[in-house]
Amino acid sequence: MRPSRRMRRTTVAAWLCGALAGAAALFGTAPLRAAEIIAHRGASFDAPENTLASVKLAWEQQADAVEIDVYLSKDRQIVVMHDATPKRYGGPDRKISDMTFEEIRQLDVGTWKSSRFAGEKVPRLEDILDSIPAGRRLFIEVKCGPEIVPVLKGVLKKANRPAAQTCLISFNAAVIEAATRELPDLERYWVVGFPGKDKQPPKADELMETVRRIGATGLDLGGKTSLFDAALIERLTAAKIPCYAWTVNDPEEARRLVDLGILGITTDKPAVLRLVGLATGR
Repeated sequence: MRPSRRMRRTTVAAWLCGALAGAAALFGTAPLRAAEIIAHRGASFDAPENTLASVKLAWEQQADAVEIDVYLSKDRQIVVMHDATPKRYGGPDRKISDMTFEEIRQLDVGTWKSSRFAGEKVPRLEDILDSIPAGRRLFIEVKCGPEIVPVLKGVLKKANRPAAQTCLISFNAAVIEAATRELPDLERYWVVGFPGKDKQPPKADELMETVRRIGATGLDLGGKTSLFDAALIERLTAAKIPCYAWTVNDPEEARRLVDLGILGITTDKPAVLRLVGLATGR
C-alpha cells in the first residue's frame, strides 16, 4: 500500500528530528532554546558578504532574518556594502558617498571570496527587499549618518512591505533618533560594541538612558560577548528593552547568550546554528 501524504509528512518530520538530535550530539550540544537566527551580511561564511548571492543562500539555509549594511551613494541610492570604500573587495579606494551607483555597479565584489562568485555585483536595498520570503525579515544596518533616513523612508514606502519585515540598526545614535521621527512603525535597534579588557564596557544605566533618549526599540549588543552576564540582560529585560547579539558563530556561546535572554543571534553561519537546533524565536 502506498503511504498517505500524512504518513509521509510524519516520516519526514521524524527523520528531521532525528537528524537534528544527531547533529546536536555531533557538535557536543543539546538543542538551543528558541531565538531568531540572523544571517550576518547574508550567509557570509559561505558567500561574498552583502551580495544577493549571500542573501539568497541565507534564505536557503533557513535563516529567520538577514542583516545587511548600507550607505548612501553620491546620487542618493542606498547601496549594500559594509566598508566605506570598495577597496577590500578589489575596487578603488574611494568613498561610496563620492561614487554614483552606476560606478559602484561596475565593481566585481564576488571574486575576492571565490572565483565561483566572479561577476557578483553590489546590490541596492531594493534588490534585497525583493528577495525577502514570507515570514522572514531584514535587519538594515546604516553605516553612514542620518541623511540616509528620508531616502530609506521613500524606498521602504515604494517596496510596500509590512513594517514587521524590516528593522533598522545602527551604531550611530543620531540615525536611530532620526528614524524614530521618520519611521516610527519600524523597529529600531541601537548597536553597541563591548570592547576588550583594556576598555570599560558600557553599563546598564548608560545603555537604558540612551535607548530612552533616542527612542530605540532595543539593543543589538556585540563585540566581547563574554562580558554579557545575567545581571546585565536581566536589568535590560526588566526595563522592557529587547536585546540581540552579534556576531556569534560558536553554538556553545549562542546557547549561553540565549539562556541569558538574548532574543536573536547574528551569525556568519546560520546553517550551523540551525543544524544544532536553534529554533525560530518569532
